[in-house]
Amino acid sequence: MKKTKATILIIDDQEDILFAAKMLLKKHFEIIYTINSPKNVLQLLAENDIDVVLLDMNYRIGFEDGREGLYFLKEIKKFSPKTIVILLTAFGKVETAVEGLKNGAFDYVLKPWDNLKLLETIKLAVEAARKEKKKVENKEESDVHFVGTSALIQKAYALGLKVAKTEANVLILGENGTGKYVMARYIHQHSDRKNQAFIHVDLGSLNEHIFESELFGYAKGAFTDAKVDTPGRFENAQNGTIFLDEIGNVPLHLQAKLLQVIQTKTVTRLGESKVRTLNVRILTATNQNLKEEVVQKRFREDLYYRINTMEIILPSLRERKEDKIPLANFLLNKMILKYERNEIIFDDKAIVHIQNHAWNGNIREMENRIERAVILCENNIISTADLDLDQITAFESHDELPLTDREKITIQSVLIKHGYNISKTAEELGLSRAALYRRIEKYNLNH
Repeated sequence: MKKTKATILIIDDQEDILFAAKMLLKKHFEIIYTINSPKNVLQLLAENDIDVVLLDMNYRIGFEDGREGLYFLKEIKKFSPKTIVILLTAFGKVETAVEGLKNGAFDYVLKPWDNLKLLETIKLAVEAARKEKKKVENKEESDVHFVGTSALIQKAYALGLKVAKTEANVLILGENGTGKYVMARYIHQHSDRKNQAFIHVDLGSLNEHIFESELFGYAKGAFTDAKVDTPGRFENAQNGTIFLDEIGNVPLHLQAKLLQVIQTKTVTRLGESKVRTLNVRILTATNQNLKEEVVQKRFREDLYYRINTMEIILPSLRERKEDKIPLANFLLNKMILKYERNEIIFDDKAIVHIQNHAWNGNIREMENRIERAVILCENNIISTADLDLDQITAFESHDELPLTDREKITIQSVLIKHGYNISKTAEELGLSRAALYRRIEKYNLNH
């Protein structure tokens, strides 16, 4: 019998259950793992490509309410959304299993199980896992990021590639929406840790009260809701990369705790005294001026130098105007793929407004507006109205510009509008072709 190419993980605290399940499943599937506790399941998922997890719902004698199973189900789905989970539950606990379905479980199997029923359920789960992986692959294809041709962005990515092969701590700086997360992923994907976990932590969204438990983990009983020993984000990133986003938002009194972990590459869970060694690459990012924050005593100087072995600055769209139209087309193609639409194009006025809009929200703002436009547009043509851009916002900052800059922007806009047709552009601007050519040369507007 040819085995199905799939990796199955069975988690149950009863050794006879693990043995029986493994003997049955290894005849049908290529790789079978068994563990008797879910405590280290996230580490196992980080190190192996698991297709399906069979998760028992109870692990402690006297506790049969299934809460542990539900807790680890949520942790698994949060850590690895593509992993398919089947719950194992005793007869009479179906209500809890149904709650598990609502929280992301694929199905549940009653113990003692019927072998044919169990095999059929797992085969369906493997098929679902394949579909999930295909979705991830498609998403990764659509997530291929746009770099651009401007000198500033080329310099930033060249530096990112250079530091990727090192173990240096990297601080990524830039306004909101400039692609700091994308840069962090780029560094990880070009590093020797690329096949290990990449853990993203938005420090700005972490409440002070859960900061330590979320990052460093906690022991059972460390606080009221600490039902089981739980690793933190640093441990989940073991052998991989942790990306601490918005590090400038960490309160001063918590920065010392973060510094200790980064400096010593060790972590101690809340409620424990055991020191755990970390092998983790650390990337950080912020939209704040950390040098000024250090001067103002709002950010620790020692932490700043610890995270800033190498600094990468991402430019705003205002600083890379030549990338606006190519970026817009890239994002448009991405949305066409996402929404499975036919070919869509920008009309001429929309292109002019895209070029001239301030884009204070940078790439994120452009992506949001283009996604909105793809949803709203008719006849597969995106207008200025679809983008929710008007003439006032498009030229909102130009009144404050010097006359020469305003002239350059106006000429560039009309050139784009007419697809760099010199005759039409000169006619609309009221210039002779020779005069237009002189200005194109002056402002370096050659297509």
